[in-house]
Amino acid sequence: MISVVCVSNDKTEIEKCLLPSLESQSVKFELIVIDNSSKKFESAARALNYGAEGARGKYIMFVHQDVLISSRTWLENVERILDGIRDVGIAGVAGKASRNIIFTNINHKEGSPPPAGKVEINSPTIVQTVDECLFLIPRRVFSNLQFDEEVCSDWHLYAVDYSLSVGQRELSVYVLPFEGVHMSHGKSSLSTGGYYHTLRKVMRKHRDNYKHIYTTMGVWNTHQPVWLQRMVKRFNTLVNVI
Repeated sequence: MISVVCVSNDKTEIEKCLLPSLESQSVKFELIVIDNSSKKFESAARALNYGAEGARGKYIMFVHQDVLISSRTWLENVERILDGIRDVGIAGVAGKASRNIIFTNINHKEGSPPPAGKVEINSPTIVQTVDECLFLIPRRVFSNLQFDEEVCSDWHLYAVDYSLSVGQRELSVYVLPFEGVHMSHGKSSLSTGGYYHTLRKVMRKHRDNYKHIYTTMGVWNTHQPVWLQRMVKRFNTLVNVI
């Protein structure tokens, strides 16, 4: 069984997106919704640690409220695939393994949605980190390693940090070949100062083990200042436009 854990701050959004796509699933699952409309929790890490504390599923799925999963056998198929991967530490639906390649079968928006990445996959694929929109962790792994509430003290990069941590524990990080829709354009995090504040802490935490951190939002050198890397990215974008 899979325990589905979601932090929600918008009842209308979760009732329009995530909940209807769960209601039709072919297998039983445990649903844990953390209502954060009153801003009780100041970070995703704290809210999700709280929500997963009593989870009973073999796998814990952490998912955004604006995600739609694509078929009634989605949970059934995911659990079957995960059961066949002995070294899984965390598995998502979007992730990055190198500088320019995002692996995912997820789309953005509805209608004729643009793909969220450049490379679709047909089998579980090893990456360095996964995106926060939807990912699963075996409960036996999560019981020994929770989200870092000190480093991830807001709403960003908690799955990236977790991916880097499990990668140092002889466990692997995977992207799974499952479709869905994320009702987001995927770039909003980069417009917030909180993202870069957390990024600096993640870089400091992992710089002794990783020279580069590959995320779906960009590639970051752990030994260079974030402000300098942002400046270079903006310059390269300007040059490409011109």
